[in-house]
Amino acid sequence: MYCTRMATLPSPTHHVTTERWTTGTWAALMLLCGVLFMDGLDVSMVGVALPSIRKDLGLSTAQLQWVVSGYVLGYGGLLLLGGRAADLLGRRRVLIVGLSVFTVASLLGGLVSDANLLIGTRFLKGASAAFTAPAGLSYITTTFAEGPVRNKALSVYTAFGASGFSSGLILGGLLTQAGWRFTFLLPVPFALLILTLAPRLLAKDPPSEPVRGGFDVAGAVTITAGMLLLVRTVVRAPGAGWTSATTIVSFAIAVALLTAFVTIEKRTRRPLVRLGILSAGHIRRANFGAMATAGSYFGFQFVATLYLQSVLGWSALETALAFLPAGLLVAFGSTRVGPLVDRFGTAPLMAIAFVSFAAGYALFLRADMNPSYVLVILPTMLLLGVGFALGFPSFNMQGTMGVADHEQGLASGLINTSFQVGGAITLAVVSAVIGNGTASGADAQAFLSNSHTAVGVVTGVAALGLVSALSGLTLRRRYEPAVERLGA
Repeated sequence: MYCTRMATLPSPTHHVTTERWTTGTWAALMLLCGVLFMDGLDVSMVGVALPSIRKDLGLSTAQLQWVVSGYVLGYGGLLLLGGRAADLLGRRRVLIVGLSVFTVASLLGGLVSDANLLIGTRFLKGASAAFTAPAGLSYITTTFAEGPVRNKALSVYTAFGASGFSSGLILGGLLTQAGWRFTFLLPVPFALLILTLAPRLLAKDPPSEPVRGGFDVAGAVTITAGMLLLVRTVVRAPGAGWTSATTIVSFAIAVALLTAFVTIEKRTRRPLVRLGILSAGHIRRANFGAMATAGSYFGFQFVATLYLQSVLGWSALETALAFLPAGLLVAFGSTRVGPLVDRFGTAPLMAIAFVSFAAGYALFLRADMNPSYVLVILPTMLLLGVGFALGFPSFNMQGTMGVADHEQGLASGLINTSFQVGGAITLAVVSAVIGNGTASGADAQAFLSNSHTAVGVVTGVAALGLVSALSGLTLRRRYEPAVERLGA
């Protein structure tokens, strides 16, 4: 049931229930996919450019981590607020405002020369993504009816994110040769194009709930402050020391804020986050799986990029090409996940994904000072590609299934928060394991040894994800999310 006159995505209050979509529906879906494509493009380009950034600005490994962690801090700290804002203020409005901030931050990131200012622009980009990501995802999940139709839309959505990541690898490798600043500037024209088209292609969606007199200000303040402090403490802990007074006090304050938030949500009439949404097992497993996936991969990419460029002396382009097979598998494989979910359910696909992740990371432990690309690096990337192709759309599907339309922004915010918080925690641990060595000259062998330990950590994280996924497999229910419904 969709409008055939307007070239816009139908209002999220009317579900698309057939797999035959109008040109307007496809065009609007492509615009939302474009936002995710741009996010993937940005993340992968900056990842490839990290060694060049460190060399140009004279950063230590711990400081370099903040180029990634600054983004994660803004993203993970504000996602729950961003997801609920999409529900309460309207998804199109939140998407456009967030994308505007992203555009400005991208432009500034390509112009600044101070490391702290660079990290600040990364924080702004992460903060903007905290609003655009749940807005875009929840726009899709509230528009396309749950089941095969939504699974098809989410498969296409995921494929675009992977395509952006794959394109970013190549473009990042090429642009870094000319200067790492170009990797920050390239997303600007993409963002401007999307901003121009969004008001034309996306139908206005009214707030799902009245805001006046009912917005949970206290909950918003405590969850935002608590999440920001928690992620900040995690990413600063390797430098400050995990047992230092600063780290312990920061963790204590973060826990106090999050505890206060839970208390507020239990008592307020219109909570920012309805805690009952986490009472469903499939929601919890999807979010834990997202944490384990992002955590293991963020940590692995950080280690592998430094290893390939600093230890082996590969160029940024060669490093990008090494990662490319994984991205291509996700880009072409994600669109085929929808029918697999329809037939087998999300739980088996999540379990297979984690088997692929764990096997890929474990294989990379064989990397030495002269590794075989065909026997070590390529198989690792192919296994990671299989894991992402099966897992990423499955997490998004399972994490939003059975959720009422007025809470889809919240569910989308939760799953994205899990990705970012998991990434922040594991990346901090990996950074601490690697230390501040230069990974070159006499330090190369020591760096390689530390890298093996770090890859062992991410392998363990993937194994924990596998345990969680296996717990969701039962003989009684083949497709748990489709039958498990959340209480109002």
